[in-house]
Amino acid sequence: MPSGSDDSKAVAAVASAGPASKAALTAAAPAAAASATAAAPAEQGPLGAGVKLLTLVIPHIGGHLLLGKKLRGFGEGYFNGFGGKVEPGETIEASARRELLEEAHITATTMEHAGVLHFVFDDKPLPWEVHVLRVTGFEGTPAASDEMEPLWFRPEDVPYENMWADDVFWYPLFLSGKLFRGTFHFKDTHTLVEHTLEEVQQLHLPSEPL
Repeated sequence: MPSGSDDSKAVAAVASAGPASKAALTAAAPAAAASATAAAPAEQGPLGAGVKLLTLVIPHIGGHLLLGKKLRGFGEGYFNGFGGKVEPGETIEASARRELLEEAHITATTMEHAGVLHFVFDDKPLPWEVHVLRVTGFEGTPAASDEMEPLWFRPEDVPYENMWADDVFWYPLFLSGKLFRGTFHFKDTHTLVEHTLEEVQQLHLPSEPL
């Protein structure tokens, strides 16, 4: 889920930091593959209609992931990608670039759409539509903001036990370079009660502003 949202737990191994960061890193973007395995709601209507629209931005370079450790507020100590709410007048891509710069102090130079996730909560008025973006090149050196501390992880060290409960399902698709779409239903914000997840052949990233 986006770093601006609440955090909860899932399952797996404890993390260790990855390689030292470098300026203007680049990497080849993995190809998407896929056959559908479950149904997910179709996107329709004006951008952001009936949903809370958010971004989740994850640098994935040289086989390593850059995640942020939440430094304050709800979910302090948990790990996530970078991102948050798309603001009025902003495109999804512009929001993703802004959030990455604000939270990790780096500027994306190469970014691609990786997934669309819908989150339905029994205790929130609107479902969330989260666009996941993969950054394969950036300028600058990752540095902590007042909200997030960037840390590198190898795929086998992704700290699922300190992340949202949905992450353990879709991160493997992200790591393998596949495109995906999913819907996750939560009770009391934290408890994952059901989900659907599918690989897809292509995704549409809306270019119009909110």
